[in-house]
Amino acid sequence: MSDVSHIVCPHCFANNRLPSDRLGSSPSCGKCKKPLFTGQVATLTAPSFQAMIERNEIPVIIDFWAPWCGPCKSMAPAFEQAAKVLEPNIRLAKINIDSEQAIANRFNIQSIPTMACFYQGKEVARQNGAMDTASIVRWAQSASERI
Repeated sequence: MSDVSHIVCPHCFANNRLPSDRLGSSPSCGKCKKPLFTGQVATLTAPSFQAMIERNEIPVIIDFWAPWCGPCKSMAPAFEQAAKVLEPNIRLAKINIDSEQAIANRFNIQSIPTMACFYQGKEVARQNGAMDTASIVRWAQSASERI
């Protein structure tokens, strides 16, 4: 990482320039003034998905899920807990494949839940199946080490 990182706000999806050494100091968005890191999973739509994966200079883990999927529902609390552990070094977000079918098709999502790690717009790792919090954290850290 450079001395300055670009971080996408999980609330308004504005791009923020932030000194890399300030990632852990509870920074706020320059546009909406809300915290850039909340320890919560960001919910994305097509436009915010693009901003999140292309403009962040930290890895972004996307959970591709659907509301009717039992394993997706059972993994949701673990994914939320993992966000608290992984931020500010890794951002976690989710996208509903029912409402965003074009994205699911674009990334050839065949089963859910599927987690994919993105860095600067490119997918760098993928994991299928529900996982517990510790497994999500281990996988996310391993995936981000490939960057």
